[in-house]
Amino acid sequence: MTEPRKLHIKSYGCQMNVYDAQRMVDTLTPEGFVETSSAEDADLVILNTCHIREKASEKVYSELGRLRETKEDAARNGREMSIVVAGCVAQAEGGEIVKRERAVDIVVGPQSYHHLPQLLKRAKAEGRAIETEFPAEDKFASLPQPKPAAIRARGVSSFVTAQEGCDKFCTFCVVPYTRGMEVSRPVARIVDDVMRLADNGVREITLIGQNVNAFHGDDENGKPSSLGALLHRLAEIPGILRLRYSTSHPRDVDDALIDAHRDIPAVMPLVHLPVQSGSDRILEAMNRKHTSADYRQTIDRFRKAREDIAFSSDFIVGFPSETEDDFSATLALVEQIGYAGAYSFKYSPRPGTPAADMQETVTTRVMDKRLARLQDLIDSQQAAFNAAAVGKIVDVLFERNARNPGQIVGRTAYLQPAHVIAPADIIGSVLPVSVESLDRYSLIGTLAIPHAGTPHSFAMTPGA
Repeated sequence: MTEPRKLHIKSYGCQMNVYDAQRMVDTLTPEGFVETSSAEDADLVILNTCHIREKASEKVYSELGRLRETKEDAARNGREMSIVVAGCVAQAEGGEIVKRERAVDIVVGPQSYHHLPQLLKRAKAEGRAIETEFPAEDKFASLPQPKPAAIRARGVSSFVTAQEGCDKFCTFCVVPYTRGMEVSRPVARIVDDVMRLADNGVREITLIGQNVNAFHGDDENGKPSSLGALLHRLAEIPGILRLRYSTSHPRDVDDALIDAHRDIPAVMPLVHLPVQSGSDRILEAMNRKHTSADYRQTIDRFRKAREDIAFSSDFIVGFPSETEDDFSATLALVEQIGYAGAYSFKYSPRPGTPAADMQETVTTRVMDKRLARLQDLIDSQQAAFNAAAVGKIVDVLFERNARNPGQIVGRTAYLQPAHVIAPADIIGSVLPVSVESLDRYSLIGTLAIPHAGTPHSFAMTPGA
């Protein structure tokens, strides 16, 4: 019997990359690969890269330098090792990667990871293989429908891709250049994936996409579906208790999505809705195609549909030409909205984007100070949001054993970690928890009802 080959994947960046890494494993498993946590004993190492953050390329080249030495050590011991660079850095800098690092065998963009088995054969025959062109046709239409074993559950919660790419062309963002234009998967394929995951114990699905609420995949009648309609369809699947989606653009929030939050108990009341800045002048420079007033109105529409809804967001500090008044407008927006949490970053130019050519830069010192002020405000809001749960009963989807013996950890509807002392058979259940205290960002409590068996179908309290 042939020994299995070992596969190590290191992923950087977004949720989409995490999902893509899992699908790479699923694609390569039938080829005789098994995962390993160590690059040193792997036969195939894949760097699944992200181009969003500052110095992303330098981090990849630094990692490739270390892997080159590992590959040379393997060769001295008579073992062949292949290195793949995948993802957005591969898409953006494929030619440069091949030129700079001789140890790389395959460069593949995020549109083509499903071709890895063929690329491995090409690399073996030709020395190297590169595939970074965008498909001439709809990526999802060209993907073969996977066999039932191709999607594996990796816990109670799972990502499922609904949409990829973006047509918004924000001036700071590389996504349109590395992921391409907006394309959506057919509803039937998403439903099929979710049904298989539910059959394997998954209870929570997060639909992901660079602009997921621009979803327009064809339904069973060949007509474009909305994200709201898709959520209705997925809520009908037995075993699926919770539905989420990320990341959304304020311009694509339609009435169907708002109504889904109002009408579907499985749709969780936490919306990640990036705004980036509270200044209309900066929003225009970013080409966000909405104003701060538009954003506030969208928030109000959600809150009118569901009182217990909460929000998270993304912010960029120090975008070119940002003044103190512009930054103050961001602080004012944060104060007015009140977030359960948010991600905030200093602006860093991405090569090839319009913002990279803007000259009116903000100094690092100013950016550091502004970021600290913004994060202090966001942290205080998150702390207050978490503290409000103490003394209440909240529903928790239990996911796994915690570090402390006898403790099980899960998440609330707002993604807050919650810990209880309980038997492991509650994993996969949604159960009410009486919150007694906080430990940093985690809720500590006890089960609010006597536990008998594993009541997977326990009814959720909306907004828990």
